[in-house]
Amino acid sequence: MKLHMGIAEQGKLYALQGNHKMALQYYRVAMHMAVQAGDPEVFFRHYLECVIESLEQTESYAEVLEYCDRVIDHYRQNPPPNPLATMDLAHVYQRKGINLFKSGDRDAAVLALQEAMKIAGTVGKVTSKTMPLTQMLLQWLRSNLHVDKQRLLSEQHRQQYFSVRKDSVDPTLAVKLPDESLTSKF
Repeated sequence: MKLHMGIAEQGKLYALQGNHKMALQYYRVAMHMAVQAGDPEVFFRHYLECVIESLEQTESYAEVLEYCDRVIDHYRQNPPPNPLATMDLAHVYQRKGINLFKSGDRDAAVLALQEAMKIAGTVGKVTSKTMPLTQMLLQWLRSNLHVDKQRLLSEQHRQQYFSVRKDSVDPTLAVKLPDESLTSKF
């Protein structure tokens, strides 16, 4: 378990350097190792989140949307069993909305963001602290404000939308792989 965690941590270091191609390879190796070891699903889910973040950072919106749709389909077949899983689904809709917006589909983005808020509302009363990024983006879109990708990205960083951040990565845990381990099969 510790090995795949270290490999993923190295992937995060690459992501922070802007080398998302290498980060993706590391995340995929870590995911594969976690699945092969039969470790708890939380590891796979976290590494998948890292993959999705790197794809978003490289503007691979179609791939991000595909992952979001897979997770949404999973939850359709297996309804969230608890509030934490319900909020996970709400965050997947948030990510879908943001990536739809970034890819130029404002109308679909609004629908996905509204769904995120609706789902979050099933967990508890919606306040200004409930998914603030989603609320802000919905307000911008409803007001027909011009919001470019850079402005949105700045807001994403300000609100700690991304889980791979300098303050959340521990370089002392990172494990580099030998170059030959990084193959296209991952």
